[in-house]
Amino acid sequence: MPDPFEKTLEQLLDGRDVSRRHFVRTLSASALAVSGAGTLLAACGGTEGTDKGGDAAKPVSVTHAKTAITELDFSNWPLYIDKQVLKDFDKQYGGKTKYVEDINDNDEFNGKVQEALRRGRSIDRDIVVLTDWMVARWLRAGWVEPIDKRNVPNAKNLQPTLASPKFDPKRQYSLPWQSGMTAIGYNPEKTGRELGSVDDLFDPKFKGRVTMLQDWRDSAGLLILADGKKSDDATLDDVMGAIDKLGEESEKGQIRKFTGNDYTRGFASGDLWVVVAYSGDVVQLKADNPKLEFLIPEEGALIWTDNMLIPQKPPHAYAAETLMNYVYDPVVAAKIAAYVNYVTPVRGAKEELAKEDPETAENQLIFPSDQTLAKLQPYIQLSLEEEREATEAMQRVTGA
Repeated sequence: MPDPFEKTLEQLLDGRDVSRRHFVRTLSASALAVSGAGTLLAACGGTEGTDKGGDAAKPVSVTHAKTAITELDFSNWPLYIDKQVLKDFDKQYGGKTKYVEDINDNDEFNGKVQEALRRGRSIDRDIVVLTDWMVARWLRAGWVEPIDKRNVPNAKNLQPTLASPKFDPKRQYSLPWQSGMTAIGYNPEKTGRELGSVDDLFDPKFKGRVTMLQDWRDSAGLLILADGKKSDDATLDDVMGAIDKLGEESEKGQIRKFTGNDYTRGFASGDLWVVVAYSGDVVQLKADNPKLEFLIPEEGALIWTDNMLIPQKPPHAYAAETLMNYVYDPVVAAKIAAYVNYVTPVRGAKEELAKEDPETAENQLIFPSDQTLAKLQPYIQLSLEEEREATEAMQRVTGA
């Protein structure tokens, strides 16, 4: 009998419509839980890059003339859109969207295209979706085309909390696709009590039943918040101190292992009691086990964003901006949010989804309230050299 994980992965790579919910459930139930599967669901990891120019705060002016839409080349992560949205877009505008799910990891994708970008060439894509820290890299390198906002009037629907990120304070080059939270998942039946703090990860009663994510931005980031520091103010010393703490807890056996998304299998089975987790994963797992909890600790949690970019020398810039405008229509954004179960960046999407699915519209992990958003902080941003140093330190702790 074929392994269910391999079968689902085969369907995914063949382009058949497999939902994110189905994939997470299959990964959780499968006997094959490989760390590489984690890159199929979350945008995280280290990378190489360059720092040369690109001041995103400097005002820019660009004009992309309106043209007939014949083609749109779009690279995204797997399971990150309801394919019907693309069909509806093509029907409305008369073009053909070439949608490729070829971004499995920020580092991997960057490695595939960076040589062309460095040489100043087009990568034959109109939109790519990358995580905020990788967006910062591309902006510093000068590899991103500005957005002609006159072609994206629906950008007015952007959630205010996402309007001015440090890497692109005027949103001249990027628009959020979806966001997610990094916090704590736990099983109250196993822990025997409710959890409330990051420090609960290190309760000796949970020794060997805890996993943490292998990206320092997630795991060390939570520890820095637990120290009462804001992520925007965090320094390399703060990060290195948090990584040292992770190493100590790992040596003691408190942390069973550092993972990608493959923590979902053990968490779903009850073998793992407390995990550093991504919000979208827990939404899916709760569908099968409502007793599982996702905790935003009292010290706060992290929010990350995957962003739409137009790479340099795009073949169809106006088509890209038209698609950006289309998905920022609250009706369309609601369809995407209902499918992917991550945090939508579009105001009004919740109200639209409530008309069809009021239960999902009230899910705080998909439509967080202002009170919840106030407890979230972005990933820590360091210089390129500092990021490399942190990544190397974390790899020594995780054994990567």
